[in-house]
Amino acid sequence: MLKRRTLVAFAATALLAAAPAFAQFQERTIKFTNGVNEDHPVGVGVKKMQEILAAKTGGKMKINAFWGGSAGNDLQATQALRAGTQEMVCTSSSPLVGIVKELGVFDLPFLFANEKEADAVLDGPAGVYFNKKLEEAGLVNLAYWENGFRNLTNSKRPVAKVEDFEGVKVRVMQNNIFLDTFKALGTNAVPMAFPEVFTALETKTIDGQENPFVTIETSKFNEVQKYLSVTRHAYTPFLVLYSKKLWDQLSPQEQSVLREAAMEGQKVQRAANRELNEKSLASLKAKGMVVNDVTPAEQSRMFAKVQPVYAKNVPTIGAEAVNQVLDALKKARGK
Repeated sequence: MLKRRTLVAFAATALLAAAPAFAQFQERTIKFTNGVNEDHPVGVGVKKMQEILAAKTGGKMKINAFWGGSAGNDLQATQALRAGTQEMVCTSSSPLVGIVKELGVFDLPFLFANEKEADAVLDGPAGVYFNKKLEEAGLVNLAYWENGFRNLTNSKRPVAKVEDFEGVKVRVMQNNIFLDTFKALGTNAVPMAFPEVFTALETKTIDGQENPFVTIETSKFNEVQKYLSVTRHAYTPFLVLYSKKLWDQLSPQEQSVLREAAMEGQKVQRAANRELNEKSLASLKAKGMVVNDVTPAEQSRMFAKVQPVYAKNVPTIGAEAVNQVLDALKKARGK
């Protein structure tokens, strides 16, 4: 009986101790939107965020997530954040270039060789630099998550060296840097909305397209594409953004717990994304796609071939932003 009373007393003391801590938090339901489905690795990151918030705020701060663009596209959501009519969005950097031109650096080709380099740049001073630019535009970036590396598929031949790009008709995003990149590599680059791509590949209107492994598998491009070349020609981060207007209304404790939740979410989201990409690659091989790697030497040749893309677009992006990334890369590579 005494033991039971002691346990009850201990629990009561713990609750009393927790009460002042939770008193720092207001009841908040945070609207969080994104364009991917809940089974995407972003879903793993959001779940971790929800767990952290529940534990640290006594359930007072909650995330209400909307998936698959069901609450509008990422650019619309980002503008809602700037206006202070929505709290959060997880979006890739590409749609934000019209708001923060410096983010165009992440569309530049063959920038990162691997995930380790990308992490070193995004989680270091260069990432802080872009965060400041975002804040000036009314957006608070809580963490860099991962969309990942893009790779080329086509129905004509393996692309193992620069010359193999020649004459291949490739769909690219409606993005000038991607268009410039694939033209510089010698392809016939065709800008096209994503929903049209499968049919265009099936009817041979185009020969190929480029996307991360997960997207290639989930879009069933293996049914209309024979060759998958691991070009890793572009790496795209996801950004977990909060409205600056609404952020400024939060207490320091609320801001701190949101940053912590987003950073914990980063760990599991990146890990899940990398694991899923490996699984998708293995699955695409098993489904009959002919997969080839690109050697570091050939990737260097490809990088040399796209230098005019840098020359043309760096002035628009801003030399300062590009140098932030290139300097961080030198450090990451030990140069």
